[in-house]
Amino acid sequence: METGAWREGVKYAVCEANAYLRNGDQEELVLEAVDKVRPFDDGLLLEDIFGRRKFLRAKIKELALVDHKIILERE
Repeated sequence: METGAWREGVKYAVCEANAYLRNGDQEELVLEAVDKVRPFDDGLLLEDIFGRRKFLRAKIKELALVDHKIILERE
């Protein structure tokens, strides 16, 4: 069975990522299978593939898409 999806004749992989909150050298998992990240003036709204949401007063520090990681830092 193939994974991924087709769009306009091109196959692409499903690319959810896990969100981590960085504190010094430590990374704490805050939400798995993140599908959407929405910026707001006072933080970020994360939403996973099941519709669960988490709001964090944080900013995006790094996107490591090959590793499926969103690294966040507190503001």
